[in-house]
Amino acid sequence: MLKTAHGEIPTPFFMPVGTQGTVKALEQRELIQLGARIILSNTYHLYLRPGDDVLYSAGGLHSFISWDRAILTDSGGFQVFSLSDLREINNDGVMFRSHIDGSSHTFTPESVVRMQRIIGSDVMMVLDECITSNAEFEAVASAMHRTINWAGRSVCTLEETEPLYGFDQMLFGIVQGGVYEELRQECIEKLTAMPFHGYAIGGLAVGEPIDDMYRITQFTAAKLPVHKPRYLMGVGTPENILRAVASGVDMFDCVMPTRNARNGMLFTSTGTVNIRNAKHKADREPVDRSCDCYTCVTFTRGYLRHLFIAKEILGLQLATLHNISYYLRLMSEARKAIIDNTYSRWMEMTLAKMQATESRE
Repeated sequence: MLKTAHGEIPTPFFMPVGTQGTVKALEQRELIQLGARIILSNTYHLYLRPGDDVLYSAGGLHSFISWDRAILTDSGGFQVFSLSDLREINNDGVMFRSHIDGSSHTFTPESVVRMQRIIGSDVMMVLDECITSNAEFEAVASAMHRTINWAGRSVCTLEETEPLYGFDQMLFGIVQGGVYEELRQECIEKLTAMPFHGYAIGGLAVGEPIDDMYRITQFTAAKLPVHKPRYLMGVGTPENILRAVASGVDMFDCVMPTRNARNGMLFTSTGTVNIRNAKHKADREPVDRSCDCYTCVTFTRGYLRHLFIAKEILGLQLATLHNISYYLRLMSEARKAIIDNTYSRWMEMTLAKMQATESRE
């Protein structure tokens, strides 16, 4: 159970991604109806727009977006480092140009924690250095050591500052080290010596072979403290998530359910459905018979296909609602299987059911 100032969240859980303070195509009331207890937003995007002055005057992000449940904010490190031709990294931090207007800005470990104090998120992430999956060992090691240094500075800033809105905030460290177990081990040893409230596994699902992702996830999760939450950042497909849960991971986020929904790909208990396919034109079946979300109990596949082909906004909304419902329900079933001590068998049966039919789409 992750206990936050805005509610307790049973683990393992999935966080819908609301990068700019909104989960694309969904209203807050819909998220609540689906049972979402936490969303993820992004420090980089919120810093650029609407800006810290607006968020501070509003009393923080919770108040600004009318959301009374938990929020985790990514530090923005991944977004900054993805601007390969618009940023410069040194030991102090990273200088970058806004993707919006080209203006120059600097993130340091200290400024990122202070910005997240202004945002008022329940869980804050440290600034880390992300690196490409095909980077050489020496480059990965350098980024990992810089991440450790920045983590220590982040902890100092946390201790030197106070929450702004009357509730406590948590700070998570991020384990880096690419696909190299010896680097992950060193990073774990250094970070777990610091007083973080939880730990994330970063730098995966960025293009490395899937077997490497599973290997490093299992290796890292097994060495992190069992009494603190373990968060696998940016992952991923239902299979990715279920296999990571088996390795002991507690927290997940990914844009896949929302982004894929807007492109017409729906997740179901029997695999993925491309709702744009012509075969669904007159289909009177629901998207997923085992799902009780509003999309599935009210509308047919044929109607959803019509909305997408006609480029109606409602199609994006209904598809997103379904996909988020699917992910949240999947995690609920995983929690029940863990409590019942049947997780391994349940996982294999669930994955087999998905894979048996998804190739038809």
